[in-house]
Amino acid sequence: MPAIVYVPLDERPCNAGYPVQIAAASDVDMISPPPELLGNKKQPADTAKLSSWLLENASTADRLILSIDMIVYGGIVPSRLHSWSFEQCADRLRTIAECKRINPHLRVYAFNLIMRAPSYSSSEEEPDYYAEYGAELARSGWLQDKLQREGWTEEERAESVRIAQRLPVEVRDDFISRRQTNASVNRLSVDLAREGVIDFLIIPLDDNAKYGYTAQEQRKLLQIIERDRLMDRVHMYPGADEIGCTMFSRVFCELKGYRPEVFIRHASTNGPFIIPKYEDRSLGESLKSHLTAAGAFICDGSADADVVLMVNSPPIGAYDMAETDSGYEARHASYFSEVGLREFVQAIRAYSDKGKLVALADVATCNGGDESLMNLVSDSGLLPRLSAYAGWNTSGNTLGTVIAHAIVESYYRLPDRQPIEGREHSSKLFYWSRLLEDWGYQAVVRTDIVKNDLEALGGSYFHIAHIQDTVIELIDEKMKRFLAKNAADLPLERIRIRDIRLPWDRMFEVGFRLEADPIKQS
Repeated sequence: MPAIVYVPLDERPCNAGYPVQIAAASDVDMISPPPELLGNKKQPADTAKLSSWLLENASTADRLILSIDMIVYGGIVPSRLHSWSFEQCADRLRTIAECKRINPHLRVYAFNLIMRAPSYSSSEEEPDYYAEYGAELARSGWLQDKLQREGWTEEERAESVRIAQRLPVEVRDDFISRRQTNASVNRLSVDLAREGVIDFLIIPLDDNAKYGYTAQEQRKLLQIIERDRLMDRVHMYPGADEIGCTMFSRVFCELKGYRPEVFIRHASTNGPFIIPKYEDRSLGESLKSHLTAAGAFICDGSADADVVLMVNSPPIGAYDMAETDSGYEARHASYFSEVGLREFVQAIRAYSDKGKLVALADVATCNGGDESLMNLVSDSGLLPRLSAYAGWNTSGNTLGTVIAHAIVESYYRLPDRQPIEGREHSSKLFYWSRLLEDWGYQAVVRTDIVKNDLEALGGSYFHIAHIQDTVIELIDEKMKRFLAKNAADLPLERIRIRDIRLPWDRMFEVGFRLEADPIKQS
């Protein structure tokens, strides 16, 4: 009997793979749908077949972790493209209640995103018209929210008039109509939490900012949550693709009766107060949300901590925050004066020497690990001292992933825990995979290929389907070279990269399988 049934947000490795890999580093069984049920980017999953699979498998499970975006719309990208009515969406959402009817003892942990409105013009993951009008749509939402909360300057009033004149009515109406449907589904999800159909709900804020559509919808939902006294059952904070990991951690802690204590140490004194790019609140507040949702408690000191979470925090936020594809020399001056990397790495060594489980959340840069830090960690011989690492995409993506892995790993470090065959090996594989992908691929290999190879091959960042085999060969070659250069302290002779793939025919994310000879138990 599976303890947990998991329905991911979409088919990419971060959603369909990471939570399953973390579960494999435990003794808790978790199953998820076969890949053919999960859709492909803009092609939605077959929600009817998925619901049938869910009903069959949830009937004998203890816990259900599921993405409402998947069971209602067919995935994260289809949630931004669909033309379903609210009634059609609500009918699909009733699958959750049916699972509970069939299995009254089932506990349901669900998550449902507030639909994003990215500030740039691109139809890569949005409707076709977003390629031409995306920036204006996002700015329009920003301005309307600003007007309601603080009023406009004369410049903002004039800008609003210009945007209204440029935006076609049918484009605006289509975008707003879908948002209204999705917002109604979010409100219905909160209702299900109030009724006890959903036992725990996270509403992640995907790619959000201080003002805008997401901020407006967040405030409305927060009023309902507070009014109905649901603060203990419904959480809302910046995030998206990491929520499956967070939910697994929470369920794991409940199943084990475990409340891990986590001590946080920042690389930058300003770090906790910085608002990261793509988010609406300080890093310190987001850390509280991620750890609480994952089942952990932030402790006052490191002495009694189960996990020491080292946070490579940015010294500056918003649009001055560094991206991995820009050179070190192009970073904001605060990266050279307000981040103490030498002291930070010394602290990693000190905590490790004391026998602490050390996890590294690498959030100083967006869309990949911070090379300046990771080079220093590697050169200091400290890669084997870390038990968990993440540094991918947004701050929220990284935090949820590394926290979940560290919490699970910390449980098995407790004094009375007996070794479980294969568990430590699975945990190491996930850690090594994060180093290779978040630091190796995103910060080094991807940047190298995009800058030096794609144009000559006749491709571009989002258009590589016609040259994918060649690009995959390059990735394989350059990731192996990266490992040889940067990971000398890892057992390289045992690590093999297999089945490299580019899930959505673009450079943004990569999938692969890491193999290694099993760790011999002492």
